[in-house]
Amino acid sequence: MLAVFLGAGFSKWAADLPVAAQLFDFRIEPFGVREASRLQFVRDFKEDWDARSPDASAEQFIAHSLASGDRYRKSVLWYVVRRLSEPYIWVEWHSGKWRRHVLMIDENRKLDRPGVSLAQDFLLHTFGGRPGGIITTNYDLLVEYALGSRRFNYGRPGERLVGRGPYPVSQWRHPVTLEGAIPLAKVHGSISWDTYGHYTDGRRGLTGDALIVAPTPEKRAPSILETEWELSARVLAKASCLLVFGFAFNPHDGALLEHLQANGSGVREVMLVDVSPRIEHAQGLWPKAAVRSVPPPPYGQTDLDQWLGEVAKE
Repeated sequence: MLAVFLGAGFSKWAADLPVAAQLFDFRIEPFGVREASRLQFVRDFKEDWDARSPDASAEQFIAHSLASGDRYRKSVLWYVVRRLSEPYIWVEWHSGKWRRHVLMIDENRKLDRPGVSLAQDFLLHTFGGRPGGIITTNYDLLVEYALGSRRFNYGRPGERLVGRGPYPVSQWRHPVTLEGAIPLAKVHGSISWDTYGHYTDGRRGLTGDALIVAPTPEKRAPSILETEWELSARVLAKASCLLVFGFAFNPHDGALLEHLQANGSGVREVMLVDVSPRIEHAQGLWPKAAVRSVPPPPYGQTDLDQWLGEVAKE
């Protein structure tokens, strides 16, 4: 079976979403005075941190924020998920006021937003109708937008999501269920999740109360995401071939690296799609596998297609 592992580099390639080092570019459009004030608070906090710690990473700043008190923690986490949601926020005039939401999984107008069509073409072409599974560390909804509710599930086919469908009709008349065969394990959470459930849209990208593992050094998954790691383990255990797109194999992802190694012992073919592939890191995780690399499409598409054709015969 072919499994696909998507790191931050995938969303960067498809939609120009920022990787960790680029997160604090403050490229969001605040909605109202309250959000503008919150954005300025984070900006001032980050500028003060940069003045005192000029060589520190974004991950270190986030870790500092989490330890600095409730207001700092909530504000910085709000900014992180808000920044990753920015290209997918829809604003419209309804019932006498401006309203907004992060686009829903099955919403047609998602295809006009950055990266969705590109991600869709890549994933559908990669799987080519064959069974497989996807593991990702990304919080964004690119995979969900690309596949739609009829092509993926979060480990429980038939799961009913919370919220309405893509049009303003009541949820009980048109419930959104995940009917697809491709399991999607979001091991670091999602902007469409909170502790109460999985939603039809990325609403937590607006409030900041998303169920995510913050991008800090030495990330550890909370117990509430245990089922996602179990799903990832099942996907890896079935995989003989693994396509890894845009994952840096950073040492601060120690728990995840251990997970990939422990559950991927049956992997025999690894393809790294990356502008700077870390072949030696991948070989260390899967010493029995043949590890190759190609640049992201379109430049590496021909070699990638050749590899996909080879593994499809196994």
